Amino acid sequence: MAVETLLERITDYANRPDPYPLYAELREVRVVRQTDGSYLVGAYHDIAALLHDPRISADPRNLAAPYRGLAPEEDQISFIRLDDPEHHRLRRLAMRPFGPPHSPGRVGAMRGQIAQITQELIEALEGRTRIDIVEDFAYPLPVTVICRLLGVPREDEPVFREWSATIIDFADIKPGEDPTERRQAGAQALAEMGRYLVDLAERYRGHPGDDMLSAFVNDPDSALTCEELAATAVLLLVAGHETTVNLISNGVLTLLRHPNEMDRLRREPDLLPTMVEELLRYEPPIQMRQRTPLANIDVAGTAIPKGAPLILVLASGNRDPKRFRDPERFDPARLDNQHLGFGSGIHLCYGAPLARIEAQTALDALIPRLGTATLVQDPPPYRRNAMLRGPRHLLLET
Repeated sequence: MAVETLLERITDYANRPDPYPLYAELREVRVVRQTDGSYLVGAYHDIAALLHDPRISADPRNLAAPYRGLAPEEDQISFIRLDDPEHHRLRRLAMRPFGPPHSPGRVGAMRGQIAQITQELIEALEGRTRIDIVEDFAYPLPVTVICRLLGVPREDEPVFREWSATIIDFADIKPGEDPTERRQAGAQALAEMGRYLVDLAERYRGHPGDDMLSAFVNDPDSALTCEELAATAVLLLVAGHETTVNLISNGVLTLLRHPNEMDRLRREPDLLPTMVEELLRYEPPIQMRQRTPLANIDVAGTAIPKGAPLILVLASGNRDPKRFRDPERFDPARLDNQHLGFGSGIHLCYGAPLARIEAQTALDALIPRLGTATLVQDPPPYRRNAMLRGPRHLLLET
């Protein structure tokens, strides 16, 4: 088939269970213009270079006029879709209550809570002969963690889960589709979730607790406007659980498909950290990112004009044989593993340290209990989203 339709084929739901042959096809040409005017990039070194290139913008408002329909309508967009210096300013303010240098112990101090939540979820599975790893474990763990971290009442989860699903759908890449309806629904969900989180933060003003929303409104050095607070809080709540759900569920699926490697992990539990890094390479929760050139650029001999949609297929780069030895093999002990699972450059994933702890803790607790588990369906049903790829359900018989 023509490489000019690769993006349509990659985003076709029929290919969600296994997009990797299409990624291999992309890597053969490295860069290719699609019928919708976007450019796909699939080779590791090309992607890494572009993620560090100051001529490449994360801000969709820099798209050329024919592609402006892809840009968000909301008043304030989150810092992951902004460029420096605004990106740096907002990311620095968001980091104050989360990590170094101002809060160096925040994530590490949550290890005990994460272990406790994990144990409670494991105990709830005892005695059951059929479980859904996504609904019973991979989703509630990071949701509970991010709620505690931000100061969001866990009982409000059904409300923000619906908002989150709409926002994730809005962010998906769907060539050939009129995005108007998704844009409107996404903008509404962003606004409603933003108002909810700002109102919640205001309730903490003058009454701080040990949570990030309290810190945002009570720290005199946190100069976030109301709009910036809304966009930042929405980003942390949505990104703080959506990607980790996929990381854990993709991890369980991969281990069940590789029983010899799972047996090895039972014998060598010290491999867990490198195994999680290998999962981020082998089955990354985020498959691709969209960027925009601020100038005419050349990538692997292909001229890409200023303002054109540029799709960096991170999951393709993660299996590039020119960067990784035997890239199609799942190797929990892989050491040379500078993967793109959390991106790279100035937009390297803000929550990566927390996601790593959650995944390590979750899989450490699950691996001893997966010895007799079998998949009810393989491949399982996947989420519709092509960019944020993971099982919608993962049913096991135990």
